[in-house]
Amino acid sequence: MHISPVLWQFLQKWLTDFALFPKEASTIAPYMDTLYFFLVAVSLFGVAVVLFLLVFFSVRYRRDRHPEAVQIEGSTLLEATWTIIPLAIFLVVFVWGALLYFRIYDPPTNAMNIYVVGKQWMWKVEHPGGQHEIDELHIPIGRPIQLTMISQDVFHSFSIPAFRVKREVIPGRYTTVWFEATEPGTYHLFCTQYCGTDHSAMIGEVVAMKPEDYERWTQGSTSGMSLAQNGERIFASMGCNACHNGEGASRGPSLADVYGKRVALSDGSTVMVDDAYLRESILNPSAHITAGYAPIMPTYQGQISEDGLIDLVEYIHGLQSNYRVQQTLNTTKLPTAGANTAAPKAPGMVKP
Repeated sequence: MHISPVLWQFLQKWLTDFALFPKEASTIAPYMDTLYFFLVAVSLFGVAVVLFLLVFFSVRYRRDRHPEAVQIEGSTLLEATWTIIPLAIFLVVFVWGALLYFRIYDPPTNAMNIYVVGKQWMWKVEHPGGQHEIDELHIPIGRPIQLTMISQDVFHSFSIPAFRVKREVIPGRYTTVWFEATEPGTYHLFCTQYCGTDHSAMIGEVVAMKPEDYERWTQGSTSGMSLAQNGERIFASMGCNACHNGEGASRGPSLADVYGKRVALSDGSTVMVDDAYLRESILNPSAHITAGYAPIMPTYQGQISEDGLIDLVEYIHGLQSNYRVQQTLNTTKLPTAGANTAAPKAPGMVKP
């Protein structure tokens, strides 16, 4: 039988790329697979036992051997055995899965944070250094990567099968997931939550690179302005520095070195200042009133995009003193940008 060269090349590529399971390309992947295969093995064992007993009792108690029903008394030992053994297996799986869960959702303190915004129907990636990508994510291997994600419209789900990570991306709320790539390569990125008409087209690629290659990529792909720098421009253009300047008579609390700390609220409670708190304070400032200050801050709901919020959060995240805030307040030389203005994109970074 004659096979055309094109069909033969397709078959060769399909056979070469075919795999029952994605490659284990992250530090957590082997642990996930071990638990998965354990569950499969336990399930197969349970099916085998049930089938064996089904066949065994069907043969042993068939009608020609036992034409009349015989009363069979129960066995306390047998009932305890088939209760305790499955319970022990379930407890092992529960503890194993819980430990793995905490490991997946508790990123190391030295993890590099990258922001991801889901939008019908694309993934927008923003690196702290100012690199912007659409449906692509460049990362270095051998370094923990934390993704801080949010949706701009509907529910999405960020999934990288080769890294064994999947996390829901929710409107109005930050979610995080982390991983550490172990092998250079290009891996599939999917949205696994049905999100509308072009859900199947919401795919992308994760490019894991050697550290030196990643450094060259960041230098060649920068927009010229980091997220924090663009956040500073938005902070000034929206007049935030008029109230949050650290001066004694300022109408708003100081934001210097506040990230990661607990602050007292007017109702007597305290709250941790993290990305979610800062975002909510910008969009709904009346939800958390800092102790000692009047609730006079206006809401910026609808006036700033998710990209702009990320820039502001990143700026406040690294704000160690009020020097730059006061300097901006006292000068008119700093160029300003609109609330929805994003850093300029490097040529070739964003797909049309």
